[in-house]
Amino acid sequence: MNLQAAQDHLQATGFYLLDDQDATGQDRLQVLDRNWLVVRQTPAAGKRVTTDTLITLHAKKIGE
Repeated sequence: MNLQAAQDHLQATGFYLLDDQDATGQDRLQVLDRNWLVVRQTPAAGKRVTTDTLITLHAKKIGE
């Protein structure tokens, strides 16, 4: 899922404490969220957490 769609989905389900990180370790900023693909998240997808939990989306540019 692209980063923008993931953020939209999480916000629609009540999660607003969101962070995004460059999954390649290059520490780049995600300027156009639609150009980034989420490759993992913390806490892991499917884990039950409260909506006040910080969700970190790790993404890399599409095509990398």
